[in-house]
Amino acid sequence: MRKLTFAMNVTLDGYVAAPGDDLGWSAPSDELFQWWSDRVAATGLALYGRRIWEGMSSHWPTADQQPGVTPAHAEYARRWRDMPKVVFSSTAGAVDGNARLVTGDAVAEIARLKAEDGGPMDICGATLAAAAVRAGLVDDYVLVTAPVLVGGGTPFFPALDTWVDLALVETRTFPGGVVLTRYETMR
Repeated sequence: MRKLTFAMNVTLDGYVAAPGDDLGWSAPSDELFQWWSDRVAATGLALYGRRIWEGMSSHWPTADQQPGVTPAHAEYARRWRDMPKVVFSSTAGAVDGNARLVTGDAVAEIARLKAEDGGPMDICGATLAAAAVRAGLVDDYVLVTAPVLVGGGTPFFPALDTWVDLALVETRTFPGGVVLTRYETMR
């Protein structure tokens, strides 16, 4: 059975995007960018919601070919292209690269993918992750918390009908006051 992790940058007040989907607060340090790159390299399958897919797929497929690209960004772009991806959307017409599109029941497909053998899975995008969280499918939560308050936007955690008990298993600090916390779901 595969492990499913929900990992994203988050503001101190709990948002993955400020109003208007503004991500300007989340510029990573070199050390944090390398951590995310290593995470992509270790991911067996990434699950994307439509909005985050559109942002990532508009930049990373050719990011290593842009003028002035840093070695770290080139490495991330290669790793991102190589990582298998599933995009969940009822409105997207098609996806390209190393991705396939799922238009049906996201929770059922995520449960099916979890039951397979294979490497760890990451879920990307707050809306898609919310459905997996509510269904009890998320095994790990990784919050990379920036020291900023944005006052609203897209929350990391959805509203829940029942509690989810978690155990803290890792903490790490990065430059700029960014703190990573990783929690395992207690079952």
